Amino acid sequence: MRITFLGTGTSQGVPVIACQCQVCQSSDERDKRLRSSILIEYNQHTLVVDTGPDFRYQMLREKVMHLDAVLMTHSHKDHIAGLDDVRAFNYQQHSSISIYGTEALHEALRREFYYAFTEVKYPGAPRLDLEVIKAGVPLPLFGKEIMPIEVLHYKMPVLGFRIADFAYITDAKFISDESRKLLEGVRVLVVNALQKESHISHLTLDEAIEFAYDIRADKTYFTHIGHRMGLHEDVSRELPENMFLAYDRLKLDIG
Repeated sequence: MRITFLGTGTSQGVPVIACQCQVCQSSDERDKRLRSSILIEYNQHTLVVDTGPDFRYQMLREKVMHLDAVLMTHSHKDHIAGLDDVRAFNYQQHSSISIYGTEALHEALRREFYYAFTEVKYPGAPRLDLEVIKAGVPLPLFGKEIMPIEVLHYKMPVLGFRIADFAYITDAKFISDESRKLLEGVRVLVVNALQKESHISHLTLDEAIEFAYDIRADKTYFTHIGHRMGLHEDVSRELPENMFLAYDRLKLDIG
């Protein structure tokens, strides 16, 4: 299974518009972060987790030629705003795309992309099959079992996903003991770490490190990173062994 980080930034991305801080002005490509998303490839199938505002460019940059499904974490705009662009795959593949998420997520999609769900559709509108999934209930998909895992983004339920030895969690501030049990035995963990300062709805770097120690994965990668975190090179030197800042286009091969 191959994981590609399509984006590792927070809702504004990095650089932030009009910001003159050292991170936003950095020439290090690892400090340039599109909105958070990953590409998952296994058994000759391709999935993405979330379709943020940068989805179109992310697909072009990685030369993705086929898309089988989308897993959605939650309905905030930095995670769904690019969904319309799956219509390019609809056209090329002559098929609809399955969108896996909660009932609440699907309600938001019907509201935000109303034209895709009207009885009489405009020609060329995206063709989306909404498939309901629930936290703690495994989803068999393309020969593997995907486990949705609920976390809280302030008071908003958000889904993370575990596939075999890999887990991806974004936009989390609180992870219950029940959800932590679903992560037992994970070898590669990805979790959000927004910044070093306290935040109401995201784990800080220290909180994410503490969580990683609790899960005891072989390797942990931090994502959904804001410009206030600091320079990638500087922060990387501060991290514990086997913990890393993810960056856009990083690829992980997981057996």
